[in-house]
Amino acid sequence: MADTRINEEVECCEEHVIHTDAVSHARAAMPGDEITSAASDFFKAFSDKTRLRILTALVADELCVCDIASLLGMSQSAISHQLRFLKQARLVKSRKSGKTVYYALCDDHIQVILAQGIAHVQEG
Repeated sequence: MADTRINEEVECCEEHVIHTDAVSHARAAMPGDEITSAASDFFKAFSDKTRLRILTALVADELCVCDIASLLGMSQSAISHQLRFLKQARLVKSRKSGKTVYYALCDDHIQVILAQGIAHVQEG
């Protein structure tokens, strides 16, 4: 896949002017530190290619560790490690049926975020 990063310099203002109304409006709209910290942790879960592949696989159906490992061509241990991270981040949930543990997305928000992120990079 080709590198889709834009290789342009960021342009800066030629004069230093603070637009106080715009800054005040932006400050009022910003969430607090506790929320931005939690959101940062949430988005870290999407920053790993393996975790992202697991999440996109779970959009279609719930899967067990064996299923995911087979699908991604990875060890069950590696998949379990990533699922533990995703579960702690409240992106996936599990249910046990006999000796098998199935994983699924926690809610529809995760699917929407994935779909929007993928659509965004495909538009590039």
